[in-house]
Amino acid sequence: MAKKQKENKPKQVPTKRQLSKWQRQARMRHILIIAVAIFLAGILGYVGYGYYNSEIKPFHEIVIEVNDTSFNMDYYVKTFDAYTKDMEPTRLYYMPDIITNQIVQDELIRQGADSLGIEVTDKAIDKEIEENKLPKDRIYRDIVAVGLLGEKLQEYFDSELPDTMEQANIQVMLVESQEVADAVMAKIESSGNFTALLDEFSCNPQIEGDLGWLPRELMPNSLIGEVAFSLEPGEISKIYDQSATKNIGYWLIEVTDTGEEKGIKARAMLLGSEQEALEIKSKLDKDEDFAVLAKEYSQHGSKDDGGELGWLKQEDMNSEAFDEIAFNLSLNRVSEPVKDEAVQTKGGCWIAKVLQKGEHKLSEEVKERFTSNNFTQWLQEQRENSTITNYLDEEKRAWAVDRVLKGS
Repeated sequence: MAKKQKENKPKQVPTKRQLSKWQRQARMRHILIIAVAIFLAGILGYVGYGYYNSEIKPFHEIVIEVNDTSFNMDYYVKTFDAYTKDMEPTRLYYMPDIITNQIVQDELIRQGADSLGIEVTDKAIDKEIEENKLPKDRIYRDIVAVGLLGEKLQEYFDSELPDTMEQANIQVMLVESQEVADAVMAKIESSGNFTALLDEFSCNPQIEGDLGWLPRELMPNSLIGEVAFSLEPGEISKIYDQSATKNIGYWLIEVTDTGEEKGIKARAMLLGSEQEALEIKSKLDKDEDFAVLAKEYSQHGSKDDGGELGWLKQEDMNSEAFDEIAFNLSLNRVSEPVKDEAVQTKGGCWIAKVLQKGEHKLSEEVKERFTSNNFTQWLQEQRENSTITNYLDEEKRAWAVDRVLKGS
């Protein structure tokens, strides 16, 4: 009976206040869950946005435009990596502008070749990639394609050349002064042997001497070209060239102080010829001002300071000829002219002798030089007639180098 009464005991029914409390608690839990979810989503979004901005978005930014063709950072970084695969990491920091120019040049070649109706097939590109075991991605396909286009363009320019042209068979050498030129010309006229004098008198004997048959366009410079075609076979002439660069100069050195620790304090002038150095030395011997003469005549970077070099130690000037005299020179005494073949100076005199001239067949070497020159000129014209925009600033270049170093 008692059990039955227990079973029939009425269940407790929550009061309205309890229901209201439970509902508030449930709603609060729901709000907290939503808030936490929003918070976590915000964090993930922030992290993701930061990652996108730093690691993904930059790759899609346009960094170079060549006419209607654009290249993004992804293309730039991959091209950078392809061209610098075997390069020392420290050298990569010097490469951004070189890679930029390479991308621009390659695109100019592609566009220029297309305007001439010159193209390469996918089959030819595939063959080249397979033979050289290169990756098959777009970057390497583009590099291979532009190489093949370059070869076809060379063939195109070669085919445009005539078989024969007016040429002169010429010998040339550059000497340091007109006085030396007169002496050399006298020796040539008496012996008839031009090339035998190169080692003794030429400022650049490795690239001068018997140049063979050359058209006017391939002469060492326009001055020689003009003279070569005005001379008769067997004639010889000298041409002064103020802009000619030669591997020789003459120092006039004066040591003004010495110190056991500091070395020597010196001033100097670098002149273009022994004749000029002797003339300046004569002026100095007559008490003309060293600084004034240095500012007027010296070809060394110290000329604006009146030739003052400051304190020097052995090898500071990177010249054995300079050191040999300077560190054995008495105080306040100007040296005799010191010949130095480790420097470059401007100004000299060309000696040209025409052996023969007239219409002559182009040699293979001359054809190659003509073709190369014509290709270079054509590419320069492509550049001048194109709209090229470079959006790479210092920060973006550094970012690209960093990605290449990381292997991205």
